Amino acid sequence: MEYWKVDWLHDFDDEPTRLYSEVGNDGYEIRKIQRYRDGRILKADEAHEAANIGLSEIPVGSIEDVASQPDFAACLIGREEFEEAWRNSAWATS
Repeated sequence: MEYWKVDWLHDFDDEPTRLYSEVGNDGYEIRKIQRYRDGRILKADEAHEAANIGLSEIPVGSIEDVASQPDFAACLIGREEFEEAWRNSAWATS
């Protein structure tokens, strides 16, 4: 199991600027959190997805691959940091 924190460096108003992912040993997301500029912090898991947040349908690859892309700053974090972000997020309503 890995826990990722990814900052997405962009100027889009309706897209998340920070993503947290809990990634299973098979490379698939188990849980995801998205933080937006307007202060929304949304979460998703297999049973709770919405139009604006959902788990990746394919394996996410490696954190090194994500970090090597110019629009992303990515790192591994501990489970405690992920769980704190999870507790401070809300289920999407749409």
